[in-house]
Amino acid sequence: MKILYFHQHFSTPKGATGIRSYEMARRLIDRGHAVTMVCGSYGGGSTGLTGPFQKRRREGVVDGIRVIEFDLAYSNTDGLLARTGKFLSFALHSVGLALTESYDLLFATTTPLTAGIPGIFARWLRGKEFVFEVRDLWPELPKAMGVIRNPLILTAMGWLEWASYRSAHRLIGLSPGIVEGIARRGVPLDRITSVPNGCDLDIFARATDAWRPDGVRAGDLMAVFAGTHGVANGLDAVLDAALELKRRGRDDIWLVLIGQGKCKAALMQRASELNLYNVIFHDPVEKVRLAGLMANADLGLQILADVPAFYFGTSPNKFFDYIAAGLPVLNNYPGWLAEMITERGCGFAVAARDSTAFADALEHAAERRDELADMGVRARMLAAELFDRKLLADRFVDWLVSAVQADATNTQSRNFS
Repeated sequence: MKILYFHQHFSTPKGATGIRSYEMARRLIDRGHAVTMVCGSYGGGSTGLTGPFQKRRREGVVDGIRVIEFDLAYSNTDGLLARTGKFLSFALHSVGLALTESYDLLFATTTPLTAGIPGIFARWLRGKEFVFEVRDLWPELPKAMGVIRNPLILTAMGWLEWASYRSAHRLIGLSPGIVEGIARRGVPLDRITSVPNGCDLDIFARATDAWRPDGVRAGDLMAVFAGTHGVANGLDAVLDAALELKRRGRDDIWLVLIGQGKCKAALMQRASELNLYNVIFHDPVEKVRLAGLMANADLGLQILADVPAFYFGTSPNKFFDYIAAGLPVLNNYPGWLAEMITERGCGFAVAARDSTAFADALEHAAERRDELADMGVRARMLAAELFDRKLLADRFVDWLVSAVQADATNTQSRNFS
C-alpha cells in the first residue's frame, strides 16, 4: 500500500521536537508499505534533507521514508498572521500533491487544522481513502485560550473541522477528550480510534551520556520541563513555584526549562527581574541528548495553562518522554494525565494555579528520594505497559490498513449487488 502522509511539522530524531510521525512512518515501512512524507521546514525539527530547495521544494529518502519538504519555514515564535499564512500555503501545496501523486491512502495529522484540506480534496475529487489524525481540538482550544476571538475566523475553522471529520473514512484521536470531541461533531464511534502519543523506550534506555546544565550540583534535585515555551504551556507557574522555593531558601532544587517558543523571552525577563537563581533556561536539544539529560534528572514537569479544554483534550509528547526515561512526573492541571499519575503512583498531581502546592511537591521530592525512586520505577512500568511506541505503532498501522480493506470490501459488495 502507498501512503501519502501529511505532517507540516515532521521531524526525525535528530530534531528537538516530537517524532511520532517519523516512528509511525517507519512502522508502516517495516510492515511492507511505502510512505511519502510531506512537510514544511519546522524550526525545532530536522527532516533529514540537506540539499538545496528547487522551486521551493526538495525531496529525498530518509531512513526509508520518501520525504517532500516545502520551503515554508515555521517557528512557534511567529505571529498569528505569519503562522496562518504558512498553514494556508502548506495546505495549498499539499492539495497539489493530493491531486497528482500516486497513492492508495492519504493520511494527514494536525496541527494545524488546515492539514485536513488535502484529505478533503483527495476524498471527493479522487475517491481516495482518507484517515485524519487529530492532535488538538480546533477551534475549541484557541477559542478557550482566547487566542482567536474573531467570530468569522472561528466559524470558518468550525466548518473546516466539520468538513475534515466528515470527509475522513476514519479518524484517530490522541486523547480520550479528543475522541469525544470528534464524536460530538456527529462522527460514529466505530470510525474513531484512540492512539495516544507513545514512549520511545529504546532511545531512553540507550541513554549513556548523562549530563546536567552548568550550576546544578550532583546532589541537587533537578526538575525538567522539555517542550514549547508558548501561551498554552503556562510556564509562569514554574516561575511562581521557583519564587516560593527561593523564599524558603531551597537552593538545592533546580527548575530546568528546555525549549523555545513565543513566551521564552518574557519568561527569561521575569526570571531575571525576580533573581530566580534556581531556574535555568536551555536551548532545545535533539532527542538523544535529551535522553542523556533525563537520565540525570529527578523529575519531569508536565505543565499547561489552566484551561478546561486541556484537561482531557491533549496528549503531550513531553509526558511520554518523562515516563519513558523513568522519571516521576509533576502535573499542574486536572484531567486524564493527572488521574493516571495519581492512580499509578508515578508522581505528583497538584492543583492548578497553586504555587504553594507546586513548591511543596518539589520539597517532598527532594526530601524523600527513596519514595521518588519508587515513583520512577512505576513511571517506567506505565510506559512499557500502556504506551510503548512499538505497540501503539502497530495499532496505528492496523487502523490504516483496515480502512483500505473495508473500502475494498464495500466496493466489491456494491459490484456484486
